[in-house]
Amino acid sequence: MPVPVSFLCCLFRSDTMFHTAHVSRPVYGVTMLVAVLSATPAPAATRGVATTPLRRHPVLSVSKIRKSSARTEQILVTGANRASALAHPAGQTTYRSDRQDFGNQIGQSAADMVVTIPGVSFTQGNGPRDTNISIRGSGDRQSWGLKNIQVLEDGFPMTQPDGTARADLIDPHAYQGVDVFEGPASTLYGNYAMNGALNFRTRKGADIHGLEVGSDFGSFGMFNTYATLGFGNRQYDLMLFGSDVRGNGFIANSRYNTSTENVRLRVTLTPSDRLVLKFVNNVTDTFLPVRLSLNQYYANPYQQGCSDATTAAAGCASVNLLVNGRYGAKEAMSAEAAGLGRFDRRTLVGLRWEHDVNSRTTWRNQFTYDQRHVDQPTSPTAFVGPYNSYNVSSDVTNHTRLAGRALETFAGVSFDYLDFGYQTYNIMPRGGATRGAMSSESYGHQWNLGARFQEDWHFAPDWHIVLGLGGTYSDIGATQTLYSYAATANTQRGITANRFYFNLAPEGALIYTPSRDWTLHTRVGTAYGTPSSSNLFITPQGQYGNNTLLKSQTSVGIDLGAEWHPSSTINVQATGFYEFYKNELVSQSAGVNTVGAYTFNAPASEHRGVVLGMEWKVLPKRLPGGRIKLSYTYDNQVYTRYTEVLSNTTLARDFSRKGRYIPGVIPNFLNARFLYDQPDGPLEGLGGYAEVTWRESYWLDNANRLKAPGYALLNLDVHYDPPARFGWAHRLHWYFEVQNVANQTYIASAANLTDTLRPNGQQAGAATLMNSTGSIYAGSPRAYFGGVRVKF
Repeated sequence: MPVPVSFLCCLFRSDTMFHTAHVSRPVYGVTMLVAVLSATPAPAATRGVATTPLRRHPVLSVSKIRKSSARTEQILVTGANRASALAHPAGQTTYRSDRQDFGNQIGQSAADMVVTIPGVSFTQGNGPRDTNISIRGSGDRQSWGLKNIQVLEDGFPMTQPDGTARADLIDPHAYQGVDVFEGPASTLYGNYAMNGALNFRTRKGADIHGLEVGSDFGSFGMFNTYATLGFGNRQYDLMLFGSDVRGNGFIANSRYNTSTENVRLRVTLTPSDRLVLKFVNNVTDTFLPVRLSLNQYYANPYQQGCSDATTAAAGCASVNLLVNGRYGAKEAMSAEAAGLGRFDRRTLVGLRWEHDVNSRTTWRNQFTYDQRHVDQPTSPTAFVGPYNSYNVSSDVTNHTRLAGRALETFAGVSFDYLDFGYQTYNIMPRGGATRGAMSSESYGHQWNLGARFQEDWHFAPDWHIVLGLGGTYSDIGATQTLYSYAATANTQRGITANRFYFNLAPEGALIYTPSRDWTLHTRVGTAYGTPSSSNLFITPQGQYGNNTLLKSQTSVGIDLGAEWHPSSTINVQATGFYEFYKNELVSQSAGVNTVGAYTFNAPASEHRGVVLGMEWKVLPKRLPGGRIKLSYTYDNQVYTRYTEVLSNTTLARDFSRKGRYIPGVIPNFLNARFLYDQPDGPLEGLGGYAEVTWRESYWLDNANRLKAPGYALLNLDVHYDPPARFGWAHRLHWYFEVQNVANQTYIASAANLTDTLRPNGQQAGAATLMNSTGSIYAGSPRAYFGGVRVKF
């Protein structure tokens, strides 16, 4: 997927936590950067800026020193390498989290990197690091992976052409930060960018400048050993990272061992040419417990006493396995006795060439190969097979002037291709996920051909306008063969899907900066997402079969936002959004003894809400190291047109879901951190925080009969990062934290449930749905973690 290497960035006070891309004041934003990069003289408001030749420093960062008397600012321009930067779409609500926000804590998964970002939530997926990250609820309707967003790392695509991305390969120790682009974003990011995009940024070798070795350890047998090697200068920058983490888990059958390698190399070939090489490899070896019903969760949230038999303790979950692996009698077994788990590998290699055609124009060409090989006995069947994908993109960014004002133009094309071939096998009750007969096999492909275009024109000193258009043509071709067995005969049935989709995504944004304390923006964005091939072969009963008539989902979203930063002690950003969806793709589980979640199109739905972020130095003179960080999201998602058909053995009935809340979506969530880091004196480098995380209860079914309960957690952290003046002691860093201090029992993940029809033709109520399995994972009880890191 092409990613524009524009020079848009937000410039605001260096102590702020939030990062937006819609600032345009000449001495305070993008206009200044474009003027610096342009070969023509800058406007009067930007003259006096110290400039650096573009060919040597293609991306610029700006620091500001405030002058109180004249209310002016001095601008210091320094160089950085464009390979490590990702364009921030102008006018789109953007936040970021940097290493200072997550580098002094346990760092078990991507959740630790995004927990403080407004508009972002997360739930537990299928495995220790399979975090389901949501932007404005993008993945709340799913039970695994990163859905309805595009994911990148250092500008390389981490989402495969079928929209699949997973967080297993993310070890926070390897990263400098993450950028979050919120709202419909298909104009620039193409297919599946329904709610935005994520770009994870690895650490620079020049910043590491040596070798770092560390270990994290704590409750439930968790032990993570990692090392980072980095060197760099103007000619090259190299970062190598490796980690191995293992643990027993806090739920029965959740022990794991995950290893990750991550490499990024930037080489400057000439003053106008740069190469960036990217390599990521991850092996996920984790056993997997069965998702519970709500009643099972209340009885036995951690599935204790369920390892050998399903009836040994109340609340134990089980899977029903064919005794002979083909047909006939079944035997109920616990997940541990059956050997359920995920044993997957993901390998990605990418290469990018960046060429400065002249001082105003940059051309980029990028290729990425990405293989995902899965071996997942996660239900009564085992899912096995490779997914090979290839991504090629080329784009051009040009800076010029129109009517005497700065104009930036971006244009790009991309092509990605996925081929796959997988088989599913019945699991037999012999332990170790023993395979029986093949139950299905599928082969196919998906490719997407896309083009992007965007203009960003600063038509007045305090204004700029953004117009863009993107489009993608998608081709999905797949066949599935279903096998059935009996004592007298074996049969097979074939299903074919040949689907073609064409989607367009226009966008427009207007940004106004009336003063350096205020930035206002409004944006109309659009997005689209085609079904993936796996969606086409799961029936409403959760079994393999024909679901090939799914349509693309599309959305139109309106954002209205403001950023206020009156002083160096407070920064506030708020955005209201209203998004209209057509044919929204929603998934729901039919139970634990099914092969997958059923996906359907909701003809019309609406998402509306508010995202708020704040950072405040409450007492800058008395407590100069004290801060409060607050992120809050209100997310209201409802069906406006959808009729669901429920059936039993004797009849079927239609039920309108108009006005019902979309299940799985958390309506209110809040994160508040109260931090203190000693800035000077003998205790310089000592700090800590108290964190409160609150999630409101949310619906689990389309009829809104059953809710997953909300929760509030308290976490505590203390850390020490000695200053450089302490000599050798500066090389040693340590931390200690307590998670879930009050030892709350809470739901970390809940898959949507399918409503059922009673024999009398009425919908089943909450009492029935509370026995529906395949939904819930409990969150961690109180846990203690510590860690040390040494630099050589």
